[in-house]
Amino acid sequence: MGSLERAILRLANQEGHRVYEGKFEIVSLVGTLSVNGSHLHISLSDSTGATIGGHLVEGCRIYTTAEIVLGVLPHYRFTREKDSQSGYQELKVYPKE
Repeated sequence: MGSLERAILRLANQEGHRVYEGKFEIVSLVGTLSVNGSHLHISLSDSTGATIGGHLVEGCRIYTTAEIVLGVLPHYRFTREKDSQSGYQELKVYPKE
């Protein structure tokens, strides 16, 4: 939870990103962080309660705070591998050996 004063998001099915300036509450932040690639999505609400969300892009600016809790899964290995159908680097999770 927390808030942003500048949010940069890539919206669904869009190539580029969009910059939002203002005061936004962080409603949710979910995804994966890995040395092999990260993928985060965020939902934000404005002062009227209108909500936007999308793929989090580097360059956002925190307004008051951002409280982020990370869960560590030491028995698993996260990788990104190209999917033959989508063409994207998709998340693959394997047990650590």
